[in-house]
Amino acid sequence: MISSLSLKGLGVIDAADLELEPGLTVLTGETGAGKTMVVASLQLLLGQRASADVVRKGSPNAQVTAHLHVDPRGPSASRVSDAGGVLEGHTLTAVRTIAAQGRSRAALGGAAVPVGVLGDVISDLIAVHGQHEQSRLTDPGKQRDLLDRFGRLESLVDEVSRGHAALLDLHREQAELTGNEQLRLREADALRFGLDEIRAVAPSLGEDHDLRQEEERLAHAVELKRAALMAGSALAEDDRSLTEQLAQVQRGLDEVRNHDAGLDALAARLDDVGYLLSDLASDLNGYGESVDADPSRLAAVQDRRAALTPLLRKYGPDLDQVLAWAADAEQRLSAVAGADRRLEEIALEIERATTDWRARATELSEQRAAAAASLSKEVSAELAALAMPDAEFLVDVRRGETPASFGLDQVAFLLCPHRGSDYLPVHRGASGGELSRIMLAIEVVLAGTSDVSTLVFDEVDAGVGGAAAVEVGRRLALLGQHRQVLVVTHLPQVAAFADDHWMVQKSTSGDVTASDLRHLEGEQRVEELTRMLAGLAESSSGRAHAEELLEVARIRK
Repeated sequence: MISSLSLKGLGVIDAADLELEPGLTVLTGETGAGKTMVVASLQLLLGQRASADVVRKGSPNAQVTAHLHVDPRGPSASRVSDAGGVLEGHTLTAVRTIAAQGRSRAALGGAAVPVGVLGDVISDLIAVHGQHEQSRLTDPGKQRDLLDRFGRLESLVDEVSRGHAALLDLHREQAELTGNEQLRLREADALRFGLDEIRAVAPSLGEDHDLRQEEERLAHAVELKRAALMAGSALAEDDRSLTEQLAQVQRGLDEVRNHDAGLDALAARLDDVGYLLSDLASDLNGYGESVDADPSRLAAVQDRRAALTPLLRKYGPDLDQVLAWAADAEQRLSAVAGADRRLEEIALEIERATTDWRARATELSEQRAAAAASLSKEVSAELAALAMPDAEFLVDVRRGETPASFGLDQVAFLLCPHRGSDYLPVHRGASGGELSRIMLAIEVVLAGTSDVSTLVFDEVDAGVGGAAAVEVGRRLALLGQHRQVLVVTHLPQVAAFADDHWMVQKSTSGDVTASDLRHLEGEQRVEELTRMLAGLAESSSGRAHAEELLEVARIRK
């Protein structure tokens, strides 16, 4: 609810502060005093477009500041936090500023925000019903929301909405898989061909490297054998072999090595060389004997390498990568086959989900139809007491076949304004003042079911008088038992029911006209009601009538 409202430089209002309490608050004053500027200020907080015309002449800007009591754990507080603003305890500060040049700025909880964000947050807290602010009565979606709120069908609506979203997800997945089917089939054929080609050759890890080395050895077997044997002979078998020459050197050193430790160490190193040469000669001879020219094996190796070459050319520079490609292809082929299985699963899931969704949507339709009958009856009864005795309100629910997030139903609010006339959409069958009263009747019927904490009615009593005006006041007071209600009114019968009474007072000083807000209590309130009744605050008959009205309101609240 709104705890305070501050206006600066707005139209005829230079500066004014309005402290608001729970219950019904009325705003009265002479025509042209500026009562509607209070409603206009709230509309600015709701994000309504504004021009420099709203800025008071001589003021640099017009500014509206509202302090609202908000649950810090509620959704509105979360949205403020998301926008970068903060609450001070339970208080949210909302500001809208319009410069004289026409530029507009907005702030929520101390953070600058786009005007649209300000409007979205405030619209969850405040609803304005004026003769030209009846969007909830003309928008089919909002009409359906009002019906669902009346029938307390929100949880079932959520189920239907979630089921519809799940169906959309399944259909999207199905479309994606079906749309890519030709690509998948072509890919699967290519993968199978490649895997068959690799399996036919059956390569092993590192085989290409081993075969390359073996072919090199077999192709040069004669040269390798001759070179190894010649080297072994040169090292150990010839009369002038290195081994024999080294033995002569060793014998010379052996004769004297015992005389000096340094020479003995060198001779020992020479001994090691001798052993190494002997071993090397033996290994060379062994290698030479092992090398065997095998033309048949060479041909087999060359044939195997020829079989591997196409694989290396297509799937990788070496067999490691060829085998890695094959492993990936196996996984991809499995995924492609899985897509076909998934399509079959999706078809079954869509069938089950559609059946479940339609069952819930049908249940919602039936409950909406029942709620529509009750809402039609209750609102029509309220309209009869609000100076529309011949009007009949009808909530028309028509079931379609096309699934939607809200179910299958198209909802329309219709009005038969007079006996014998046709039912028409409410915005065509009712005047502006009648629209306000229809909204009031709906709000009275739906009292206690809305999350909007503050309702504002601008001249909801237009075209009403006498006993009907008393009933308008009584119903506004009834609404005030559940929520904060702010009403701009010309009718004393309505004002008498207020829990709190403010008056917009206009004054003129020279060429300057200004309006201010005054809180009325006791005698001041009697004087204002007297003025509204008789046009004269001093009228004794008017005063008596005013006091009588206040007593009637006290009794009938």
